Amino acid sequence: MIRIKRAYDPTLKADGARVLVDRLWPRGCTKEALELRSWAKAVTPSPDLRKAFHSGALTFAAFSERYRQELALPEAREGLDELAALADLGTLTLITANRDEAQNHALVLKAALEAHLKKEQP
Repeated sequence: MIRIKRAYDPTLKADGARVLVDRLWPRGCTKEALELRSWAKAVTPSPDLRKAFHSGALTFAAFSERYRQELALPEAREGLDELAALADLGTLTLITANRDEAQNHALVLKAALEAHLKKEQP
């Protein structure tokens, strides 16, 4: 099971492996408070893509398409493999500081990761 959770929400035992999927560290959060397994910078949107989306220069649909293209690059595929391995062990919670829970990169990443996991299964 793959979940998405805000960095500012309380940590729960049911979260399983918690992985930060933001390029920037969440403001006001300490390493201890987040209780992360890892910080997956390789699967985060590039700085230019992130800035274009947050400035309003890209719609969520355009951002999502470009982000999926970035996730197909070799360095991101390696990061997806690492996340898939954690998801295979149990619950994986993608941690993000995004305010908008309906349109953010973690949703695109979760969908890409779920598709990646389906391809690996016989």
